[in-house]
Amino acid sequence: MYDRGLWVLEQYGLTAKSSCKGRGVLLYETPEGWVSIREYGGTERKLEQQYELMNQIRESGFPWMDCLRKNLEGRLISYDREENAYVLRDWCTGRECDTRSIGDIERAVRRLALLHRIMRREVAEEYVRESLIHECSRHNAEIRKIRKFIRKKQKKNAFEIRLLDCVEPFLRQGEQVVKELEQSGYEELRKKSLEAGCVCHGDYNQHNVLFNGNQMAVTNFERWNYDVQTADLYHFMRKILEKHNWDLSMGRGMLETYQEVIPLSPEELENLRLRLAYPWKFWKLCNYYSSTNKVWISGKNMEKLEQLERQRGTWERFLEKAF
Repeated sequence: MYDRGLWVLEQYGLTAKSSCKGRGVLLYETPEGWVSIREYGGTERKLEQQYELMNQIRESGFPWMDCLRKNLEGRLISYDREENAYVLRDWCTGRECDTRSIGDIERAVRRLALLHRIMRREVAEEYVRESLIHECSRHNAEIRKIRKFIRKKQKKNAFEIRLLDCVEPFLRQGEQVVKELEQSGYEELRKKSLEAGCVCHGDYNQHNVLFNGNQMAVTNFERWNYDVQTADLYHFMRKILEKHNWDLSMGRGMLETYQEVIPLSPEELENLRLRLAYPWKFWKLCNYYSSTNKVWISGKNMEKLEQLERQRGTWERFLEKAF
């Protein structure tokens, strides 16, 4: 495996002083610093767009990033002897955002807002995120299909019984969100965001925000897309709030921090509320169940389901009071 990485490394004119494994990547220390090599299965066109986006961000005053590098032939994709595709990036070393630290969370939210202020590009239709109304409607249909499947089973395991017991309130919530989205100004907000060329990180969470002293990096832009930028804020807020049992003061603090940089319109605040109101994690558990072995269900997934049930009341109260 490391020999394969060295073969790729040579295509960038780099030599390795040392190497190790990271999360899904091979890491090499070179005379120019640490770099990562990862297999790549996407298109070169999207990679070129990502390369331009990250250079745009870096040139706007955010130099510490895991930027893509071009090889000696000027290409972003390199191949090993078996024609497997790889990309090479600068590697950012640092600690991940601590979800228990108010300071880290505030810095991460502020950095997100600063990025949103500069992430504007001419829209390429193939990278526009699916309509939120369509996405939530699709997920609701998937939950109903799984409910029907389990109901028909004669022998149900403990997870299936528990899932059936709690499916109705989560499904009702999902259907209510779709109705409110259809009646809200979402479509107009989405249209304006696309006309402005708004870009989202696509996976903004604590794992992709790194601190190294006074430096701060946002990494892993692979899921970037064009969308309403409250999608990024929602994603980060949900990840943090789930770990803090939907703490109202923490949620309001994140909102206030973001709005110190970018004030949100009433339509954007409503969109953020509706994104937070959809039962994404319940759908994710249902989807995981649907795509895996039905005979054996991980105890971890039962724990997640039980946690969702415990947090449902505080989640609903948060939605009532936070906005």
